[in-house]
Amino acid sequence: MKAALLAFVCLLGISAAAEEPAAGSQYKLLATSRTSTLEKELNEAAAQGYRLEGTMGGEIRGGEIITVMSKVKDNAKYHYKLLATSRTGTMEKELQEAAAEGYDYAGYTARGEVIVILERDTSKPAKKNFDYKLLATSRTSTMQKELDDATAGGYEFVAVIRRGEVITFLRKKA
Repeated sequence: MKAALLAFVCLLGISAAAEEPAAGSQYKLLATSRTSTLEKELNEAAAQGYRLEGTMGGEIRGGEIITVMSKVKDNAKYHYKLLATSRTGTMEKELQEAAAEGYDYAGYTARGEVIVILERDTSKPAKKNFDYKLLATSRTSTMQKELDDATAGGYEFVAVIRRGEVITFLRKKA
């Protein structure tokens, strides 16, 4: 009986996440278990006037990625690009290429690979705002020196994740 009730509650949660928000809703919840559909869903919501607020997941509830978006209050229009890779060197290169197109870091999640979400305000001309640097090491003692060196070079901390190794995202004004 308890197992059946738990299954029902889980199904209710899945169907609630898939529903469209009520008219005038300030937030939109996206839930997907496929990395390949996340970018499409983000951009569909952005076309409806929403902007990314936060994301999590990949390792919970069947690998589902949960994303919360909020209604844009100004005239900004956003477009999203996802970078997904298990190779840090590739990620840094792709991050720099996207930055050159005017995309900026907006969030990340991980599910076997690192997924970085990038955002661009399409209501403004595309311009590079930041240069990005990724630091990756399996030894946290090494990371301190690398962080010190990068911040001395003008970089600021953006995010840190652990996926086998510690990966730190940094950026500085272009």
